[in-house]
Amino acid sequence: MSKPDELLVDVATLVESGQSNQMSLTVVTGGAVITGRLAPEAVWRQRVLEVLTDSARLGEFAAVFTGPAPQEGPPVHLHFHMARILQGTVGIPETGGMYRVSIADVSAWTVGDFSYSDH
Repeated sequence: MSKPDELLVDVATLVESGQSNQMSLTVVTGGAVITGRLAPEAVWRQRVLEVLTDSARLGEFAAVFTGPAPQEGPPVHLHFHMARILQGTVGIPETGGMYRVSIADVSAWTVGDFSYSDH
């Protein structure tokens, strides 16, 4: 999208202001379909920090996520947690992952998350 969808920016703004992680969303970006729940950036950063801190190999990267999330202007990224990239009938990763998607790169979106099946 050359100009981010104002409605999608409004959704992201509400997630950020309410500190809620219950908004389910599915987006198409760069040819990938990502489905899951949105989280406020601060919550997302904290969870990534915890995962990296607990990792013996990746702990040194945790410090990148300790700073506060920028607060000036409307959100420019969506922060997914418990999310999957849909590939055919499979969701990757199976347990859900953490994704940061630029709102400007979203070409289509819908409220709700899509389920998938291995049948």
